[in-house]
Order: sequence, then C-alpha cells, then structure tokens
Amino acid sequence: MKILVVNAGSSSLKYQLLDMTNEEVIAKGNCDRIGIGGHIVAKTGDGRKFEADCDFPTHTEAFEKLVEVLTSGETKVIDSMSEISAVGHRIVQGADIFDHSCLVTDEIIDQIDDLAELAPVHNHPHALALRACKKVIPEGTPQVVVFDTAFHQTMPPKAFMFGMPYECYEKFHVRKYGFHGTSHRFVASELARAMGKDVKDLKIVSCHLGNGSSITAIDGGKSVDTSMGFTPLDGVIMGTRSGAVDPSAVTFVAKKLGLSPSEMSDYLNKKSGFLGLTGSSDNRDVQSAANEGDEKALLADDMLNYEIQKYIGSYAAVMNGLDAVLFTGGIGENSWEVREGVCTGMDYFGIKIDKELNRSTRGKLVKISTPDSKTEVWVVPTNEELLIARDTLAIVNEGK
Repeated sequence: MKILVVNAGSSSLKYQLLDMTNEEVIAKGNCDRIGIGGHIVAKTGDGRKFEADCDFPTHTEAFEKLVEVLTSGETKVIDSMSEISAVGHRIVQGADIFDHSCLVTDEIIDQIDDLAELAPVHNHPHALALRACKKVIPEGTPQVVVFDTAFHQTMPPKAFMFGMPYECYEKFHVRKYGFHGTSHRFVASELARAMGKDVKDLKIVSCHLGNGSSITAIDGGKSVDTSMGFTPLDGVIMGTRSGAVDPSAVTFVAKKLGLSPSEMSDYLNKKSGFLGLTGSSDNRDVQSAANEGDEKALLADDMLNYEIQKYIGSYAAVMNGLDAVLFTGGIGENSWEVREGVCTGMDYFGIKIDKELNRSTRGKLVKISTPDSKTEVWVVPTNEELLIARDTLAIVNEGK
C-alpha cells in the first residue's frame, strides 16, 4: 500500500510518498512560496531530483504540480494517483475536539478551519490543503488527519489549566494544548522498542529540540505534561521564540515599545529567543560563537541547557520517577554540545553519559548513557511522516 503524507504550511506543502509494505520513502519534496510565486524541490528514493520555479497562486496548484512530478518526468515513481491508497495530513491544532487521528469529512475540514484562531499560521492552510487535495486525488481515496495536539489530550486538568478566570477556558478555550505530539509519540515508542520494554512500563522525558523545542513527560506511554502551552511560544528558549516569560514583562515591554498585541506576538515569536540574544536563530551559529567565547552565545547556550534541566527535574517529580531521557529533533539528534550540557550536573537523577560516544553521535538511534547510569539517556531520531503514514494505514484498514 502506498500512502502520501502531506504537511501544509501557510506558504508551503511538504510531502512524502511511502511504500507501507516496507515503510520505505518512494519520493519526497516541498512546494514552497505558495501565493508569492512558487518553487518546488522533488526527490525520489533512488536519488533522482527535480527543482524549478512554478506558479502557485494557491495550494491547489501546488497539489497539481505534486501530482505531475510523481506521475511524469524525471521524478516519476507511479503511473497515476490511483496507485495511492490514502493520504495522511499533519494538523497542528486539534484543540480539545480531536484526541485521536480520524478520517476526513467535509465537517472535519470545517472544524479544523474553525480552530484557525488558535493556530493562525497553520490551521487555515491545513484546511486549504485538505480541500485542494480532494480536487486532485481520485474520488473515494480516503484522507486521514493526524493532530499534533492529540497526544497531549491525556494531560490532567491540573496540568493543562491556567490560573485565570474559568470563563477564559469555557468561552475562549484558553488552556495548555502542547505541540510536537506526533514526534513525542513516535520517539517514545521507538525508545521502548530499543530498550526492549513496553512503553506502558516506562517514565520518559522526551526532549524535542529544534528551531521550535518542547519537553514532554510521558508516563506509561501517555503525555502527562509538556512545556509548550496555549501556543508553541511557551516553554524553553528557541530559535526565534522567547519561551516562558512573565506576562507582566510582556505588557511592560509592549507599552515601552508602543506595540499592539499582534506586534508584540511577532516580537516574542519571531524576534526573540536565540535570534534576539545573539543575532542568529540557528543553534549551530550559537554553538560556534560560544566555542569562540562570545558572551551572548554562551548565555543563550547556558539558558537552553538550564531550562531543559529544570523541566527534566520537574517532570521526574510529576511522574514520581524517571527511567529515560531522550533527545530528538534537529538539535537533539545532532548537537552533542547541548546533550552534554543538559546532562552535566544531573547526578542526583543518576544521569551519566559516555562523553566520547555522545560526541560521535549524530542523527542515529544510540544509548549515550554509561552502563552505571540509573537513568538511561538516548538519542532517538524522529520520523513524524512515518507515524502519520502508520496512523493512516491503521484507520483505513479499520474501515475496510
């Protein structure tokens, strides 16, 4: 069975085509600059590549080009879209409406669009992509939506509620939702498999670290708390996001700079974090500058490590135990400096890493803790597309 996985952004459309008989990637690519020109990069599993500027006024034209590169030319991998058994979509915000993946209907698309206020950069484009996909795939081809927030719907109220008037929750759905749930769910399962244990028997702190970062407490395979909140702005310092900030500091700065709520949101989401502290949003630049003694880069690095350590400690308390800490995402999988920085000074939790092994590990599944470490520490590469494909396959099979 061939499944197409789609991840739509406001001006982009990433995709992967997977053969689920062996879970291999047949083709992948990205249509970007939708609405402002258009560009596509397409690759096949056997190494063929196509790249070109295109005219993408909407997501529909991007989907039509996606179909073209899959079925014709130098990147052809299938004869027609009828070979695709189903399409799986990543959806960022499902709020408290969606706690599991599900088949797409017109009503589901409308509900996703109605949640756009909670994720304005993501949910409306998701809805556009779902409608565009219906226009270009054969009628009757099932579509499945997989929600980033669904994994975190197991959090108890004491973890997801804020200390604001209850009407904010009742009227405006203001609460912690958490994000990166698809990734956290995938890596927790992969870690359990690698450890030879049932995920239901493990207490895990999952550190998804990238341009956007979130830390999640996973107890018995379920999310019980997570660092991102009502939006992905909360939690640890990130590439351009501030992470957690005293709300009074936000209103104080907004008044001093004369910023509107929307402008202040941009200030915290797009101009803060590593970028605001060091001038670069890329952790690789921050690490390089820190290694050269740059004080602001050293500060940003120390802040990230310190904040992650605090979450590990608090989540160990929440779960009343800790079996493993895992690192995933672009930074988590590739930055030995961050992993070493986080794991230094964590002796109380029985965390000891093999520094030589850690420094030689990039992007592969490896246990980097020492044999006498009471808490195991792992690097676990994430693969959200594969999990979306697996969910899609399962749901389609259930409906047969």
